Amino acid sequence: MKLAFFSARPYDVQSFESVYAKSFSSKFEVTFHAFRLSTETAMLARDTDAVCVFVNDPLGPDLLKQLHGYGVRAVLLRCSGYNAVDLKAAEELGIMVANVPGYSPESIAEFAVAQIQTLNRKTHRTYNRVREGNFTLDGLLGFTLCGRTVGIIGTGRIGVACARILHGFGCNVLGYDLYPNAAFKEYGTFADLDTLLTQSDIVSLHCPLTESTRHLVDSSFLTKMKKGAMLVNTSRGALIDTSAVITSLKSGHLGGLALDVYEGEELVFYHDHSGKIIADDVLMRLMTFPNALVSGHQAFFTEESLAQIAETTLGNMEAFVQGTVCKNALTKATK
Repeated sequence: MKLAFFSARPYDVQSFESVYAKSFSSKFEVTFHAFRLSTETAMLARDTDAVCVFVNDPLGPDLLKQLHGYGVRAVLLRCSGYNAVDLKAAEELGIMVANVPGYSPESIAEFAVAQIQTLNRKTHRTYNRVREGNFTLDGLLGFTLCGRTVGIIGTGRIGVACARILHGFGCNVLGYDLYPNAAFKEYGTFADLDTLLTQSDIVSLHCPLTESTRHLVDSSFLTKMKKGAMLVNTSRGALIDTSAVITSLKSGHLGGLALDVYEGEELVFYHDHSGKIIADDVLMRLMTFPNALVSGHQAFFTEESLAQIAETTLGNMEAFVQGTVCKNALTKATK
């Protein structure tokens, strides 16, 4: 059987080839393509049994039908998010869709805390100043994390890992989740959402994107936040209504914003746009604020995460090849 990778960056190839050579080379073949899977490039999946894509690669009904016609019976996501795939259409076509539900939660939690400290202590601005010979401290004032209240929305493995780190800083940690995780209680206290928002100096998002959480952060949410508080998102971009956030930043109510994800990121992130004009006016407006920090969806990007993603994804392929139960399957394949 054959597996074709799309949107494969050099680091993807390196991490997957290492795991593949060690444990899976005798079980199926793999090929790598640097470009995104689309109706124009899908022909490269002809006579391939499965394709592997990343978080921002959209697979709608038309593309899935095209893949099915080429013989593809499995879509493997090397990420946890699956909102870009039409699961209903895949189910109807008998295409198995499987994801990587969890990998190195500490990687994302540590990055969220790094964003908090970068935005708070303004180390990114210091770096640029010092390179120009400017060693003044004006405009670089931050605050001590110890004793501050941090609200964690979403207390899964990443939320708990983040709470563990912030608890170590001496923060008062509040948590909110529709399905509370008992492990969180070791590091913080559960509260209702309104209480968390009104008391927290920092709010960090670690919840999944569902229809109920889409634009969770809207004007009402932001108004309830403590004036001058910081908002951090290392989860999913569409949790935030970016226009509402811009309005709050302009009014001075929201004190700071750190984003590693963005609602329209699929058209921008993971590509080099230097020397080009980026057409996303909302993103460009957001990046003009001195108290807004934007990174390119890199919180997951550690050696440990890449190794775990490769192991799980190739394990999903092995289950598909062998016809055994794939514990990470979101839909079932019918051959």
